[in-house]
Amino acid sequence: MTPQEFRIESNYPIASRLLPMSGSQHYLVSDRALAVAVAAKSTTRAGAEIRVVHVPTGEVVFRKRPAARPLSQDDL
Repeated sequence: MTPQEFRIESNYPIASRLLPMSGSQHYLVSDRALAVAVAAKSTTRAGAEIRVVHVPTGEVVFRKRPAARPLSQDDL
């Protein structure tokens, strides 16, 4: 078994059909590409971000920032 070197994390519960159980604030994954793909397809509370962290170094290798609010006609 390989060590779980990447952590998908958020300050709020993460939801995704790609995860075995949604609702946790972090998941450990052994493959960087898999961790980034799952994080990119996951959602969390509006205004919160999802990160992939390389556990041994603490480096954030991917960050999904909250979507920008689209402009409405009233803003123009």
